[in-house]
Amino acid sequence: MTTVELPGDAEVDATIKLITDNATRVFLWDYDRSRPQLVSLYNKAMSSQWSSVTELDWSIDVDPEELVAAAKAPNVTVELARAAADLPGSPIASWSEAEFTQLGIESQKAVLSQFMHGEQGAMMTAAKIVETVPWIDAKYYAATQTMDEARHTEVFAKYLHTKLGDAYPMSQYLEEQITDLLTDSRWDIAYLGMQIVIESLALAAFGSLLRSTQEPLLKKLLRYVMSDEARHVAFGVLSLGEYYQGLSSAELKERQEFLLENTVRNRNRSTTPEMWERMGVGVHELMPYLLEAAATLDQSLFTNFEHGFFAKLVPNVRKLGLLDANDGYLRGQWGKAGLMRFEFATDTASDYEAYDAVAADRAAASA
Repeated sequence: MTTVELPGDAEVDATIKLITDNATRVFLWDYDRSRPQLVSLYNKAMSSQWSSVTELDWSIDVDPEELVAAAKAPNVTVELARAAADLPGSPIASWSEAEFTQLGIESQKAVLSQFMHGEQGAMMTAAKIVETVPWIDAKYYAATQTMDEARHTEVFAKYLHTKLGDAYPMSQYLEEQITDLLTDSRWDIAYLGMQIVIESLALAAFGSLLRSTQEPLLKKLLRYVMSDEARHVAFGVLSLGEYYQGLSSAELKERQEFLLENTVRNRNRSTTPEMWERMGVGVHELMPYLLEAAATLDQSLFTNFEHGFFAKLVPNVRKLGLLDANDGYLRGQWGKAGLMRFEFATDTASDYEAYDAVAADRAAASA
């Protein structure tokens, strides 16, 4: 893997990352549309395309301080910092309200930056699926998803740079996850990692921010992005459910282990070190205080988002048959982690129509 430096500003170290893909490209001569559920999903994707230029009002002024102050839900990072500031010897003990407000702004930038980077990763992964999946209906749909993810990358980048001023680098954990998907030789791992794991994570993250923010441009942007993402999860469930019926026990065990690794990784996301550095404090110096402070706070601050993620992920994995393969290996492992209570939450393969804000807005406009 090679990186090539590009000219960049002082805030963001801009690079090109070159990734070698080990998967085999598949050219098909069978053009029969033999998977009606994928045909239906493809038609839905075609009719639900939206324009980032004409359907979002970029003339709306965004005040970063108001964006943070008006949020319905408390900012977890700010609440954690406030608690850490009260501890003896804390390096942020002298912070004023102005610093906590700025931390809220930087935290919002950091979250939206990971959305932006993740969407570019999703665009690249969807393009890989176009090249590697052995069914024409899946190639057609993955091509629409590639367009969706390009639009998502565009709108998050535009919001960050025109409304909030700048962006943060990609987190180490997200970069590792997406790099693994892009380099894996097994075509279905791109599906499993992106369509099932990362897209479920994205739906939970977008939904959490949508419920909290009062800023109208961001609110509509998130509604439209979620309309697309729900279809993407459904795409993964519909495609992989068929494929996994033909895998051996050993091959299914590899997929179960992949899910275990990636759900553990998602449960251990790190803070953004650049955010704290921008606030004038080293993350290694501050981390012991953040960890101590976390134990004193209402744990729902940390678990509500996680519950949203697993409520999407676990039912979809059940639909794939991976919970009970190999004598229920994954069911047992996730059960130990307390995740099986989410097994019968609504699966996204069934409820993606409920997310269709694009169709709802168009119907309201024509009424």
